[in-house]
Amino acid sequence: MKKLALGIVSILLLMSCASDGTTSLFNGENLDGWTNYGTEKWYVEDGLLVCESGPDEAYGYLATNEHYKDFVLTLKFKQEANGNSGVFIRSTVEGTKVSGWQVEVAPKGKHTGGVYESYGRGWLIKPEAEKEEALKVGEWNEMKIRVVGNDLTSWLNGTEMVHISDEKIGAGVGSIALQIHDGGGIKVRWKDLKIKEIK
Repeated sequence: MKKLALGIVSILLLMSCASDGTTSLFNGENLDGWTNYGTEKWYVEDGLLVCESGPDEAYGYLATNEHYKDFVLTLKFKQEANGNSGVFIRSTVEGTKVSGWQVEVAPKGKHTGGVYESYGRGWLIKPEAEKEEALKVGEWNEMKIRVVGNDLTSWLNGTEMVHISDEKIGAGVGSIALQIHDGGGIKVRWKDLKIKEIK
């Protein structure tokens, strides 16, 4: 009887997860649904998504094939070696040139959670210095990004890092793209990438 009750509870939990509008972007097995741009390494290891510098030590991107406009994105990352990376929203990639807006993922003191516009205006907003302490070095970190219209807000481990309202961001639409920075020696692990679109 106990097993039956537990089974029913498990089914109900699965149903609620499926019905809340949240979609997993990474299946834990392969890179289906994503496109690799550049020569840097993206692979699956022990159910985790891993990015690592390749022989060219150049910029690389792994972008969703689907485009997203308004959404809440949650994910977890663990930095190994130099963890300089990022999460692009409303982005497009040609070769290794990206357009869109990056929510930074970087070593402590390098503005994780801040918003950077590549090949454009550069840094749009950086987190306050004391908020940098939210980053857990060498551990799993949880990032949340909410993008609705002109407004973008980022959180790191429950701490709101930045909020920005920008018309140029508001006009964008495109993929979610994970970045590996140039320079070599970079490795980052990712998991639990989930998106909930806001209609």
